[in-house]
Amino acid sequence: MATNADQPLSFPADMIRVLRADGTLDPEHDPHLAVDDVVALYRAMMRTRFIDERLVMLQRQGRIGFHIGSLGEEATILGSAWAMRAGDFIFPCYREFGAALLRGMPLQRYLDNMFGNASDNAKGRQMPDHITARDARFGSVSSPIGTQITQAVGFAWAAKLRGDDVVTLVYFGEGSTSSNEFHNGMNFAGVYRVPAVLLCRNNGWAISVPSDQQTATATFAQKGVAYGVHSVRCDGNDLFAVVSATRAAVERAARGDGPTIVEAMTYRMSGHSTSDDPNAYRVDDALAPWRERDPIQRVRSYLIKAGAWDEGRDGELEGEFDREMKQAIAEAEKTPVPSIDSMFADVFESEPWHLREQHQAVVQGPRPQRQH
Repeated sequence: MATNADQPLSFPADMIRVLRADGTLDPEHDPHLAVDDVVALYRAMMRTRFIDERLVMLQRQGRIGFHIGSLGEEATILGSAWAMRAGDFIFPCYREFGAALLRGMPLQRYLDNMFGNASDNAKGRQMPDHITARDARFGSVSSPIGTQITQAVGFAWAAKLRGDDVVTLVYFGEGSTSSNEFHNGMNFAGVYRVPAVLLCRNNGWAISVPSDQQTATATFAQKGVAYGVHSVRCDGNDLFAVVSATRAAVERAARGDGPTIVEAMTYRMSGHSTSDDPNAYRVDDALAPWRERDPIQRVRSYLIKAGAWDEGRDGELEGEFDREMKQAIAEAEKTPVPSIDSMFADVFESEPWHLREQHQAVVQGPRPQRQH
């Protein structure tokens, strides 16, 4: 069945686009990034994709149980995360590990989560890729669709009430716009004019449901109109456009003008996760036009044209990332599993008497000979 996700690409006039085919930038929305910043973002995009591909290999080898990647969506994720200020908070979906790493989450902690070992911040309780990084101001990932939207809006409202100069960014896919939490979050954000950026990664698919079966509206951004939320669309495979749209939304929120929903038009180049086979529902040639708009290739071409990069340096990057990953994987694999009594940690601030009794019984009671 053909869907709008399979049709030739078209970009309406109202969509923010900056990077032109000839490598120049549209001055109307040019975010004026320093070349060094573009190089840093390019490195982050390359690193994210390298980690993505390596984790898929680990899952196929049976060394980790699951991975949900961001292949083809690197500009949307890293451009928006980069546009946030240091004191702002990010509330992720489950595809944004690159944003956590960009904001300072150590790669080792991320790999510890993928293996669910004793050094995992979540103590092995979560699925792989369900990370959290308080120091990076990056909230906890949870699987239920859309729950992070109301969390981000509530956090932003609290910051507003306290007079804190904080803006929140929340990621969600277009499929989440069908959830209760999207409508609750949008309505609350609009009514209370909270300082939030609601970023919809429209990657064409909600697992196997194409976007044209998700809504009857022409765009997902226009849903903001009903809630009094400012709405914009941008080319999610154009790093400069994502930075421009997100930065403007952050500035708007910070000066008290309320929330913005940003619809970033991108495409999921892989399956929904390593548990998904997109060939079961996606036509064979659907990827072709999006490969031509690969966000990493577009930034590479821009940097080469600017004289700030050459393709030979890509090999150096891959060697660097390979060494980094091998070291982190080796450390994660040799780290033991979480202790049995770690299940009682971080549940209550003060352990209540009944849980304390259960804790003691678990620790002091007989254990099976095999590893738990």
